[in-house]
Amino acid sequence: MPNRLAGATSPYLQQHAHNPVDWYPWGEEAFAAARRRDVPVFLSVGYSTCHWCHVMARESFEDPGIAALLNASYVPVKVDREERPDVDAVHMAAAQAMGVRGGWPLSVFLTPDGLPFFAGTYWPAAPHPGLPTFPDVLTAVADAWLTQRDAIAGDARHLVAALRAAAAVPTPVRMPPGALDDAVARLARRADRRWGGFGSAPKFPMPPVLVFLLRHHARTGDPDALAMVEVTLSAMADGGIHDQLGGGFARYATDARWRLPHFEKMLYDNAQLLELYADLALATGSARHRAVALGIGRWMEREMRHGDAFAAALDADSEGEEGRFSLWTPAQVRDALAGEPDDDVQLLLTHLGITGPGAVPRIASPVADLAAARATAPEDVARRVAELVGRLARAREQRVHPARDDKVVASWNGLAVHGLAHAGAALGEPWMIELARAAAGFVLTHLASAEGGLARSWNAGRTSGPAVLEDYGAVARGLLTLHSATGEDRWLQAAENLVVRARVFAHDSGTGFHDSLGADLFLRPRDLGDGVQPSGNALMAEVLAILATHRWDESLREEAGRIVAATRAWENPLGGGFALAVAERLATAPRELVLTGEPSPQLAELRDVALRRFDPLLVVGYAGTDHPVIGRVAPVAAAHLCEGFACRAPVTEPAALAALLA
Repeated sequence: MPNRLAGATSPYLQQHAHNPVDWYPWGEEAFAAARRRDVPVFLSVGYSTCHWCHVMARESFEDPGIAALLNASYVPVKVDREERPDVDAVHMAAAQAMGVRGGWPLSVFLTPDGLPFFAGTYWPAAPHPGLPTFPDVLTAVADAWLTQRDAIAGDARHLVAALRAAAAVPTPVRMPPGALDDAVARLARRADRRWGGFGSAPKFPMPPVLVFLLRHHARTGDPDALAMVEVTLSAMADGGIHDQLGGGFARYATDARWRLPHFEKMLYDNAQLLELYADLALATGSARHRAVALGIGRWMEREMRHGDAFAAALDADSEGEEGRFSLWTPAQVRDALAGEPDDDVQLLLTHLGITGPGAVPRIASPVADLAAARATAPEDVARRVAELVGRLARAREQRVHPARDDKVVASWNGLAVHGLAHAGAALGEPWMIELARAAAGFVLTHLASAEGGLARSWNAGRTSGPAVLEDYGAVARGLLTLHSATGEDRWLQAAENLVVRARVFAHDSGTGFHDSLGADLFLRPRDLGDGVQPSGNALMAEVLAILATHRWDESLREEAGRIVAATRAWENPLGGGFALAVAERLATAPRELVLTGEPSPQLAELRDVALRRFDPLLVVGYAGTDHPVIGRVAPVAAAHLCEGFACRAPVTEPAALAALLA
């Protein structure tokens, strides 16, 4: 018999709808039940593509005996962290304050009033060296609740008070002179110069940091900033973290060389990497990086499209095994390529490093090396390898695919709109822009709230709860990029409307925003750090800085600067990459190329000249035949380069514009 999760919009919650655990969704009903029964709440936070979440579900939540323990002594609550990132954030902060290393599943025990008092992550159902069993934890916490109630309540109050104090707004500061150069130097000291990335295993791509480094190179010409990006993205492209058969990237690598991935594939990673590979292709002229960007786009189109928008993620597991869909043995490759010459099969095995059981395809031997060994033209080897890879990919399609989380998450689709529109314009690939246009329309139609704001997510015709700050920031940024790529004014207007709606999250200090309304939480979250995704505050700062340039509004630019200063991102560049990227935008006078005239092939040519060159800090806007500073202009297509809110004489020829921007 299904439990209360059966009607959830979240695929993750639906995965638990037939557990014997009497799960509640997050909400007042659960806490009212806990108060009525005078028992703690057991909060379990995870997401649908989380491997260890699946393990704990199989071992514990599907076990009738463990379920009976949970149901007797607790009110169990299940949360999808992707639907409620604010719930996840405050309880993760509480867990870490209690000494728990972060991760999922996140397991937190709460008082009936919602205050955390004990936490962990994965606990095994059976004895395991170094870990208590989940039944032992449940029994011990239930006994403590009965015998040490006052101490538990006092500890919970003190913990929450400490978390609230830590979340207080620090005294505003100004970014010190040279802070951006110093941040690059700090990153350089952490950089892995051989395999890219920062630090040792496990390695995450950290797109916000790479965006900062690319912008710093664009502004200053610093070759080392570009080198750190190029080494990282090149090593990732050759590694097992990159799906060599189908495109797209896994969430992280478990080793320093990017060879062995954790196999789940997230929309948010790939949307950001799409922008990065496109920009690196422009910065270096690399056909390889261009091909990787196109592969990401095709993977998004082929495997992640959900309606006109994009699904959240692909699971790491299939048929109960992590990575089963992606692993190969030499024998499996030979079977898949039956009929091909043995030398060609061996060529592919060598190229992809498939030498033993359970191999993850990677670029072990580049085409140039294979061509030299064969004394064959590299282009001929490349053509043959591409044919064999295509056949192997088609054979893989016959395998059982990992499950897909079909949630359409607003912020992640905002990242996708930005990545597709940016890469499509940069690489001259209109199909990407069409995907971005469709996804933007879907989000504004299907994730719109009755009040004119956004919902957090959509699935199967229904929306989840209200959007959080990152949703407004990411979607608005995507719309601004789509406006630049198309010249369609509706996207600019929609972005401005979302900024107005996001003001409900504004912090009283005037230095940024809260992450959510937080009405049902013990702490109203405010994340000023960037991780694998930009924070909501950094996204809003970027949006405000771009709007300031479009609208010639210095007050918006100053607001963006206050947000960046509040993050103190220069003190921890690995944890503030996107705020630093915004700081790069603010480090020079606003620079906009204003395209005037009615839509025409000539105007499109001028737009393409601007967008198909590496210049990540240039804002491209449109003014039709009227502009607040330029004034009335002739209907002929023209480009006006404006810097520091002053514009140069217009140019009408693509060659002249290229020379002006050089």
